[in-house]
Amino acid sequence: MKSRPRLVYIVTHPVTADALLRGQLAFMRERGFDVTVIASAGPELERVAERERIRTVPVRIERPIAPRRDVASLAAVGAALRDLRPDIVNASTPKAGLLGMLAARALRVPIRIYLLRGLRLETTRGASRVVLSATERIASACADEVACVSASLMRAAVEGGYVPAAKARVVGPGTSNGVDPARWARTPDRSAEGLARVRAAGIADDEDVIGFVGRFDPDKGILDLVDAFERVRRERPKARLLLIGGGYAGDAQAAAIARVRSTPGVISLGKSDDVAPLYARMDVLAFPSYREGFPNVPLEAACAGVPTVGYRSTGVVDAIEDDRTGMLVPQGDVRALADALVRYLEDRKLRDAHGRAAEERARSRFSSEGVWHAWAAHYEDRLGARARVT
Repeated sequence: MKSRPRLVYIVTHPVTADALLRGQLAFMRERGFDVTVIASAGPELERVAERERIRTVPVRIERPIAPRRDVASLAAVGAALRDLRPDIVNASTPKAGLLGMLAARALRVPIRIYLLRGLRLETTRGASRVVLSATERIASACADEVACVSASLMRAAVEGGYVPAAKARVVGPGTSNGVDPARWARTPDRSAEGLARVRAAGIADDEDVIGFVGRFDPDKGILDLVDAFERVRRERPKARLLLIGGGYAGDAQAAAIARVRSTPGVISLGKSDDVAPLYARMDVLAFPSYREGFPNVPLEAACAGVPTVGYRSTGVVDAIEDDRTGMLVPQGDVRALADALVRYLEDRKLRDAHGRAAEERARSRFSSEGVWHAWAAHYEDRLGARARVT
């Protein structure tokens, strides 16, 4: 393998690079790759360049479909790739995946990987679904492989006809970037801080805490969760629902926010840059999402020894091992969701056992370094195979 193979990641928003490529970029650089990230400009992209010590190229890429601006973005991505002359392009998120694969195919980049992080079309209907279906098929056609972040996502993508089976694969254990167990572990200091922060929000030390981390969006099941929580309160009046998060990039739903604010026992802390102490205060995590690629939140909670109750949805089924690290219930079944949450609140022994199993699974199978090693080996295998052919 030649020295310093050129590896380019393309994502739509710099937040993706900041959060979902954290640590991986520096690892690849130290492994011997010449790493560049192409994404929309923003402070997060500047932070990525400084933290990971890699090159970044700002290119305006918008999330919504905008034909004129998308053509300009495609031209800009193509110009950047022409200058960089990459050996490998890894493009992910719907818009960057589409533009990145189109540009890489046109420039005959040797190794073109479309990293499928999820299928947004799973919860869309009408014209939006048609457009999203077309973009997935085009990106997959331009790629020479489609790496899916979970086995269930790969099945959904292949069975839906969006990705050819011959191109689909899961690299290593899957996930977007794995988790750093030390970052999320329950420690005495974090437990004390979590107690204090939650106490300040009005939750007493002896009250049950059901946690939720994510956007207040119907796709995340927030309205189902509030309905389920009202059922939980009938049996556990001292239960509290602790919400961390809110709207993101214009996705917040006014109806969901209003419902959250009007429901007794619900405490919303908004977004937080330090969620680890809050995981340490949770008894159980609720994750009733309708679609995922491979969600990070259940793995983060697992590192703190917290089991998760989630819907049996794409991606979620990979993050939770049913009746061992958490519980899976049928999608949209609010009663089953409430019953599973109550079961954990009432059975401390079961909660602790599943929490320990969740922590062990997250540490042993989904650590960030394990994921990075798997990706590095995959890149090196692809480069080696290409060298043998040429």
